[in-house]
Amino acid sequence: MFTGIVQATGEIVSLENRGDALTMRIRSPGFFKACKLGDSVANNGVCLSIESRTDDEATFCMMHQTLANTSFSSAKTGDLVNLELACRADSYMGGHFVMGHVDTAVKVLSIIPRETGGEVELELPENLRRYVIRRGSIALNGISLTVAEKNEKSLRVAIIPDTLSRTNLRTWEVGTVVNVEVDMLGKYIENYLEERDRA
Repeated sequence: MFTGIVQATGEIVSLENRGDALTMRIRSPGFFKACKLGDSVANNGVCLSIESRTDDEATFCMMHQTLANTSFSSAKTGDLVNLELACRADSYMGGHFVMGHVDTAVKVLSIIPRETGGEVELELPENLRRYVIRRGSIALNGISLTVAEKNEKSLRVAIIPDTLSRTNLRTWEVGTVVNVEVDMLGKYIENYLEERDRA
């Protein structure tokens, strides 16, 4: 589990198609020093396990189901990736509960610069609308953000300068494909109500 507070960014230095999977190597100086093989790391919000590592680089493997559901289906070397280590029981919860199980990938529709950050509008698929509420939390490329507005086909988030400078959000432009994970709490509540009604 993660908090949506990005700890570093890394660069994709290699991508290797292994037939049934894709191997991705990420470089982020010093970030992987305390990691062990098998540790979970959020890469643009996708929970992946470390297959091999040095202090500065780590290799991850993605099955095609993951690729089909995330922005990594169009990833290329040189892309910047948001990184976050899995949280511990004593971790500071600065964002919200992020599972690393991306729901889908959507496109950026517009970017509005402001003196203090900016606003980003993104597609909102119909099947996810019920989980998105104004002033609620959402993870975009693993970044915990607050929904400023939503309508039938899009949502808008406000971006502060610190988030802009510390994440790959600074590289986004209209048409950029972004991973989305809605707040898991809404799904649990929905499932509980459905099961209760069946009883």
